[in-house]
Amino acid sequence: MNLSKKLGRSMHALAAAFLTFSLMLAQGNAMISASDPAPETDPVSEMQLSQIQTEEENQAVGANSTFAGTDSSGSNADSRYHENKWNFVEDSMDISGGIPEDVYGRLSLIRERGVLRVVTEPYFAPQEFIDPDLEGQDQYAGADMMLARLIAEKMGVSLEIVPLDFTEVLSSMARGEYDLAISALSYTPGRASSMELSKGYYYSSEGAGAGLLIRESDADILKTPADLSGKDLAVQMGSLQELLVAQNITDYSQFRRVPSIQEVYDLVSNQTADAAGVDIESAQLYIKNNPDCGLTLMEDVMFNLEEQFQGDRIAGPKDDLELMYFINGVIDEVLESGQYEAWYEEAAVRASELGL
Repeated sequence: MNLSKKLGRSMHALAAAFLTFSLMLAQGNAMISASDPAPETDPVSEMQLSQIQTEEENQAVGANSTFAGTDSSGSNADSRYHENKWNFVEDSMDISGGIPEDVYGRLSLIRERGVLRVVTEPYFAPQEFIDPDLEGQDQYAGADMMLARLIAEKMGVSLEIVPLDFTEVLSSMARGEYDLAISALSYTPGRASSMELSKGYYYSSEGAGAGLLIRESDADILKTPADLSGKDLAVQMGSLQELLVAQNITDYSQFRRVPSIQEVYDLVSNQTADAAGVDIESAQLYIKNNPDCGLTLMEDVMFNLEEQFQGDRIAGPKDDLELMYFINGVIDEVLESGQYEAWYEEAAVRASELGL
């Protein structure tokens, strides 16, 4: 698939989303806020993008909708399973006995197949990355990949990890080609309209924010988003950061969208772009592990996300809420035990050793 087709699919999925954000500028404790939506370009979206928390929109996006399928008896949607008002799944099922006997959706298919197929973009350390010292499926390392292995274990099946570019992770999941996408995914209304999303399983220690990456040599002249007027910007296609930057920084020379976060770092480092929208925690780790990269974050600038947009989530095929209830059962255990944080810390150490 060529770049223009990827971009078209990516922006179509993101066009339905709008995030109210604040850029927190510590100098003078000033706050710049934006609440007006970008022009709505998705003709199939029925959401009023600037009123995401109103009751009217909750109805428009299908608050408390149920699985749009049939159960094993051939009846209509199973009323046991629900989305919340933002169209992601918060509730869970008891997974102590593995996949229940009475499942009928994707869970039944996974059990029959004996394999859980998970798609990821393995270039976002420490959540997912490739360990060159390992081979085959073992080479896919990181906290998210450990979570994938635990899910397969709880299901009593083997695991197949499929690596793809990030935009293909999203589009293939929207087409229902894989069982799950585990790739540090954030919630957006556009994603929730085309795939099911789990509850959050990891929240950044920095407050789940995004920021702006610049060169250290430009730190004295690029201090606020207003300083980016006429500059070249870069983002990873399909990312939440793409949406934030595109909707809220409009005065620029060029807006470059590339498939991987490493390409984003490289564009700023080699002066092809002047700034980039990035996940703060991931960028901080990259800068720490690559002290000669010449990059830094624009000081005291952060996109603050509303609660529903915070946290990493797992995606599954749209309308298969039963599968998401099982996934949330695993997430409940991981959150209660603190296991994901332990995986994250271990993966961060290994990513540092690899310079990722």
